[in-house]
Amino acid sequence: MCAQQGAGRPAPAFAEGTRRTCSLSASLPAPETDVRHLHPVRSHDVAGGPPALVPAPGFRYLGAMSAESTLAAPPVRLTQRPGFWAGIAVVALGITLAAGVALMRGRSEPLPQLGAMPEFTFTRHDGQPFGSAQLRGRPFVANFIFTRCPTICPAFTRKMVGVQERTASLGAGLQLVSFSVDPKYDTPERLAEYGQRHGADFTRWSFLTGDYEQLKDTIVHGFKISMGREAGAPEDDLLSIFHGTHFVLVDRDGQIRGYYDSADSDSTERLIRDVERLNSEGH
Repeated sequence: MCAQQGAGRPAPAFAEGTRRTCSLSASLPAPETDVRHLHPVRSHDVAGGPPALVPAPGFRYLGAMSAESTLAAPPVRLTQRPGFWAGIAVVALGITLAAGVALMRGRSEPLPQLGAMPEFTFTRHDGQPFGSAQLRGRPFVANFIFTRCPTICPAFTRKMVGVQERTASLGAGLQLVSFSVDPKYDTPERLAEYGQRHGADFTRWSFLTGDYEQLKDTIVHGFKISMGREAGAPEDDLLSIFHGTHFVLVDRDGQIRGYYDSADSDSTERLIRDVERLNSEGH
């Protein structure tokens, strides 16, 4: 029962619907108090009293306690909420569907046509004429090197070796063509030796040399790839020679269909996919 307020003074009566905050320890059984069935009382329910926990209807006791105890319910973890994993599943499904749509769209859209190659004829590593006439009807991948290059060319050539290996199943149906940007030095014999050293399959990989100005015109205005030499540089100044390091994919009709950065593995992977796509589409 509630304590008296002062000597001889009865405890104040409470209006109907209010809750008392007096001690429960004297009137409630000690065993089995379940604090989950307690709920807070607002301070204005009992004049001047702090918020307290009182029993809700239908509770049962699991241990002794007093009404002044303020035990908080254990927090519910985010991962224990029913909607959490459902939300994760919806997000994952959305990402998967978006990726699938993007992939299918990429496959359905044709490769761009980036310009027609002009006619050209140069000298192959075996001394034979070789150019657009021999390539007509077959797609090819072009790159641009010189045999005494001390910097990027060895790596660029190794990347072409990788293209050769990855497209071996296409055989002569896909040609590989390396254009020399240092044709005065790169004779057919030097080009042949260079190709042999790098494991070139000469049934599909041709190394071309010829007149410098004609090569420059084809590379710069045809392939849209940079090429040149610093003005006034001596012949043996190899670092004065510059050229682009992109692969160029040309279809069987002589249309440029893509540029691929040889230093970017993702770009070279895209080259392989586009080569296979051209082959499957008959381009």
